[in-house]
Amino acid sequence: MIFDSHAHYEDERFDVDRVELLSDIGSNNIGRIINVGSTLDTSKASIELSECFEDVYAAVGIHPSEVSFPIDRDMDNPLSFDESLELMPKVLSELETLSGHKKCVSIGEIGLDYYWDKEEDNHELQRQWFKAQLELASRANKPVIVHSRDANQETFDILKEARDKLGIEAVVHCYSGSAEMAVEYVKMGFLIGVGGVVTFKNGRKLRETVEAIPLESILIETDCPYLAPEPYRGQRNDSTKLEFVTEKIAALKGVSVKEVEDITWENACRFYKIG
Repeated sequence: MIFDSHAHYEDERFDVDRVELLSDIGSNNIGRIINVGSTLDTSKASIELSECFEDVYAAVGIHPSEVSFPIDRDMDNPLSFDESLELMPKVLSELETLSGHKKCVSIGEIGLDYYWDKEEDNHELQRQWFKAQLELASRANKPVIVHSRDANQETFDILKEARDKLGIEAVVHCYSGSAEMAVEYVKMGFLIGVGGVVTFKNGRKLRETVEAIPLESILIETDCPYLAPEPYRGQRNDSTKLEFVTEKIAALKGVSVKEVEDITWENACRFYKIG
């Protein structure tokens, strides 16, 4: 079966069929799902989903694009730099409490995203939230799910320091860096998240990464409702479409689909410490 290591089923795009999808995942060859928070509210929603569905687990954290909206994306106005930092201790305290839940297995998604906002003040705010949540993960003894977009080297440098000083374990989710950098992440013991982009015509860099690293260093993910694989690109994604990802990885590695499923399942169970 397939372990979907990164999903967002709390998203409103699943309001019409969330229960149906998550109640029937086993019949679609999906064995487990990690539902990942991006704000405090979605982190709480991830915990709630894990309580409702046996094979759903949770991750809690503040996404880098949400550091000005750390509680709820629907806040009326973004927080200023100072307001966000002032709120940080309260949010981190609540995340730490959530991380103690029996089905919370990771801190995430956290990291850096310089794609949408080019202002240095925002980048510095992201860095401060990222480093604070890495420290939280260390205290909670949880691995981290890392988002990195247009900030590959800086993400790498921060994670390397966190591994050396804090003993952090990490998966770089929706990996978009070079194959060479992925090899360096693997040398540090980190994992690489691979999803629908590996099937895209313009997904050459990710395919090169899959070829360059061992299967034992890969986690399978949807990032649903985003990044549906070919032939569903542009549509709402969900875990049932992961067969196209495993088939592409199997072809790139020259192994069977079952071997991809089995090894990435073991990788995810080991990383998230799920028996």
